Amino acid sequence: NTFTDFIAAAEHLIAKDYARAGNIVAEGRSAGGLLVGAVTNMRPDLWAGVIGGVPFVDLINTMSDTSLPLTPPEWPEWGNPLEDVQAYDYMWSYSPYDQIAPKAYPAILATGGLSDPRVTYWEPQKWVARIRPVTTSSNPVLLKINMEAGHFASSGRFDYLKDIALDYAFAIWAVNKGWERDFA
Repeated sequence: NTFTDFIAAAEHLIAKDYARAGNIVAEGRSAGGLLVGAVTNMRPDLWAGVIGGVPFVDLINTMSDTSLPLTPPEWPEWGNPLEDVQAYDYMWSYSPYDQIAPKAYPAILATGGLSDPRVTYWEPQKWVARIRPVTTSSNPVLLKINMEAGHFASSGRFDYLKDIALDYAFAIWAVNKGWERDFA
């Protein structure tokens, strides 16, 4: 229900006139990146922008890779797609990477860390590379890989604030881009 609940929350904000469809920014990190990736595929019309911080978006490949340190311990919660066809089918049904299709995607900012052992840097890279050629919108699909970070972003005293500033700047830009479109 996580995905449909997130969409329902956005629809509720729209129904109560707190927001407008296409002028909401969704943000999620790690497994939250799975959430925003899935809802972006399901309802791209709701979002002005989507921020996937170290997004866990390549669900099938990651949960099938026994060499990754976190994969086998996660099978009791997620299911083992290597041995359980139902688990595989269910994961595939919402896997952000596997459900990319031609549609008008919102602006996307995907970030990763080169030294991230939890969500490997190639997940956001693959996600971005797969969306760019199929999106039917002119919105940018951006990627930033921090060559000195792991799963929890930059570790310097002020570097973490720069990461947050990038996310906020992207969000403000994405929403303002929507305002320009609506009032042009």
